[in-house]
Amino acid sequence: MRLTNTDFIPGYEIKEALGLVLGSTVRARHLGRDIMAGLKNIVGGELQEYTDLLTDARKEALNRMVKEAKKLGADAVINVRFMTTQTMGGAAELLAYGTAVKIAKK
Repeated sequence: MRLTNTDFIPGYEIKEALGLVLGSTVRARHLGRDIMAGLKNIVGGELQEYTDLLTDARKEALNRMVKEAKKLGADAVINVRFMTTQTMGGAAELLAYGTAVKIAKK
C-alpha cells in the first residue's frame, strides 16, 4: 500500500478514487508519564514519554486507515493528513485520513 501526502504518485496515474478513509485512536495520558514530564518541564528538554505516546498513536491511526483502504480494494492512499483533538481532560484523539485510490503505472 502506497501512502503519500500529495495528490499524485510519481510514475503512476490514478485510475479510480474510492473515497475517504479514516483511522483513529484515542489515547489517555498516564500518571507515571505525567510525573516524569512534570519533572522534565522544570529542567527543559524533550518530553520523551509523550513523544513515544504520540508516535504509537500515529502508527495505530495509520494502520487503521490502511485497513479501511484495503477493504475498499485500494492500491494507495493520497492526500494523507493527521489531525489531533482533545476529547476530554487528559485524553486526545489522533486521526489519520486520506483518499483511497486505485493506481496504475504510466
